[in-house]
Amino acid sequence: MPGPRRTTDREDDAGVALLRKPARDDAAGGAAAGHDHVTIDHALQPIQHHAIRCGGSAYPRAMEHAPLDLLFVSGDDLEALALSDADILDAVEAAVRAQGERLVALDPRVHHVPDPSFPGHFNLLRATVWPLGVTGVKVVGDYVGNHASGLPSELALVTLYDPRTGMPVAIVDATEITERRTGALTALGARELARPGSRTLAHVGARGTAFANVTMLDGLFDFDEIRVTSKRPSSREAFGARLEEALGKPVRVTSTIEEAVGGADIVVEATRLERPEPLLRTSWLEACSLLIPYGTMSILELDVLDGFDKVVVDDWGQCGRDDPFGALRPHVRAGLLTEQTLHAELADVVARTKPGREDDDERILFWHRGLATTDVAVAHLAVERARAHGIGTTVRYRS
Repeated sequence: MPGPRRTTDREDDAGVALLRKPARDDAAGGAAAGHDHVTIDHALQPIQHHAIRCGGSAYPRAMEHAPLDLLFVSGDDLEALALSDADILDAVEAAVRAQGERLVALDPRVHHVPDPSFPGHFNLLRATVWPLGVTGVKVVGDYVGNHASGLPSELALVTLYDPRTGMPVAIVDATEITERRTGALTALGARELARPGSRTLAHVGARGTAFANVTMLDGLFDFDEIRVTSKRPSSREAFGARLEEALGKPVRVTSTIEEAVGGADIVVEATRLERPEPLLRTSWLEACSLLIPYGTMSILELDVLDGFDKVVVDDWGQCGRDDPFGALRPHVRAGLLTEQTLHAELADVVARTKPGREDDDERILFWHRGLATTDVAVAHLAVERARAHGIGTTVRYRS
């Protein structure tokens, strides 16, 4: 069965990009000039269908009265599964590598803003990961004021589908998945791009994804010093205390961004502002060898790119779009970051078609906005583990 034809620059009739991975010549001369598409034989990627099987086939035929079930995996179910950081990192790395090998269909995220006068919006992320044989759609709210109601700022659901039939196979609470796949992507980027021997981490922001950022990074680097800060004293103190308990080492909580980032080797920025504001001064980053910004709105000065040798992103298709959000959105709009000045996507680096860090003196900026492929991969992992352990709730979809 032939797979869909994938293009790099063209779009289908509905305006949806068929391939967001730019075709660039790789370090080994991989992508030949003039080849503007890649054809994938998906017959080599078997798809397991968990609801019904017809005549032993993994591709169910239409049956008028066949019952169709799907699995619901709740937040409590995910807690019972107790997926490890290594589990999450492995799933995320495999998804990113598949992106680099042109084995995913990845659409740029889109946003829904219910009320422009209210600080909150929804992100819609969509992807198919062919090595897993699964399509997924995540809807996640991004509501900066949720703390006042005792709610996480990001609440999410992932639905998983059979990409050959459209059959829904699972619904998964993606709130924790969003937090941990983000931490894993941050850690994967640092593993590939940070200077070896980095000893000091600074983290700006205490949003839901912040905890996984720090714990997964420390799992790789075992930092001598970790500094954290955020706008609200209560949130930064609670964040620092939670990290100290989890990591078993001191965490320095600072009241200002300058105190946190000054002299740090790796700086992660994960703030959530209502509008762009240059709170992180370029001059404070002189010692920083890897900067990872992914705040909802930019807190960076426009000249920040002048001090970095390479810029790497998770997906140029979504980073290069002109939407209101993103840590480097002002830089893209000003023409300071373009597809031509971009060094690579992280997938290029993980798949070894582009170099990552090439010497200790390089300064690298890694901007990630969140990959739908990683949501799909981690949700798929959770569903497979849940089925294996009899966890989750089977829901009758259609009788």
